[in-house]
Amino acid sequence: MVVALLCAGLFATCQMEFMKFRKSDEAQRAFFQQKGLPAPEIGTYGVGERTIHYTKTGAEGMPLVLMVHGSPGSSDAMLDYLADTSLTRRAQVVSVDRPGFGYSDFGKTERSLKLQAMQLRPLLEKYGGAGAVLVGHSYGGPLIARMAMDFPQLVSGLVIVAGSIDPALEPEPWWASPLDWWAVRWMLPGAFRVSNQEIMPLKKELIEMMPLWAEVRCPVTVLQGTDDNLVPAGNADFAKRMLTNSRRLKVEMLQGDDHFIMWTKTQMITEKILEMLANSAAVHQ
Repeated sequence: MVVALLCAGLFATCQMEFMKFRKSDEAQRAFFQQKGLPAPEIGTYGVGERTIHYTKTGAEGMPLVLMVHGSPGSSDAMLDYLADTSLTRRAQVVSVDRPGFGYSDFGKTERSLKLQAMQLRPLLEKYGGAGAVLVGHSYGGPLIARMAMDFPQLVSGLVIVAGSIDPALEPEPWWASPLDWWAVRWMLPGAFRVSNQEIMPLKKELIEMMPLWAEVRCPVTVLQGTDDNLVPAGNADFAKRMLTNSRRLKVEMLQGDDHFIMWTKTQMITEKILEMLANSAAVHQ
C-alpha cells in the first residue's frame, strides 16, 4: 500500500506543470505586459503529423532571428531575447518549441535532427525572406547546423552557443537506455523523457552529419564556455576543423564560463546576433 501511494505521488509530481519546462501563452503575454511591451504573436502550424508552437516579436518585413532551445527546454527559455528591443527594432525574433517540448506535441519525441530541421523549416519560409540568422543553444546547436546543411538558401548565419556538435565528445551514459525502459520511463517528467529519448541517438545523428559540414558556407559564430561540464569545450575546436567553407568563422572561448551562457551572457550574445544580422544585411545588399 505504501509503495503504491509513493508511486502514485511520484507520478502526480511528474505530471505537474512546473516539470514540463514551459510557460503558457498567458504567462508569456504577462511577461511582456509586466515590462510594458506589446504582446507577442503566438502561433502554431502543422507540418506532417506534427504541430509546432512558437512565439514571435518584431515587425514583419524585418530580418528573421530564430532562437532554438536545448534539451529539455521550450520557447520561454528565450523570453529575454524576445523582449530585447535592441533586437526587435532590427529583426523579427522567433522562439520555437522544438518537437516534443513546450506546446509542440509535448511528450512526442522526434529523435532525428534531419526531421526536426524539416519541421522548423516553415518558420524560415514564412518569416525569413532572403535568409535567417539561427541561434541554437546546446542541442539547438547541431539542429541549426543541420538546417544550414539541408536548406542553405534559407539561412544567412549561425550563432552556436555551447553546441553539442562533435560526435567524438558526445557521451553515451550507461543509464540512458534503462531510463527508457517502459517500466521506468513513465516515472520521468515528460520533458526529461523526451530529452533522454532524443539525446540517446545524438552521437549517431552527429556522425551522419560529418560529410555535410562542408556544405555550411554562411557565416558562423561559436560561443563556448571553458568550464562547461555538459558540453565539453572541445566542441569549439571541432567547429574550427569542420567549418572550413564558412564565409566567416568566429570562435570565442569564454574563460571560466559554464553551459548556461545563454542566460548569464545575454548582452554579449545579443551583440553577436546583431553583428551577424549586420553582416547578413551587407551580403544581401
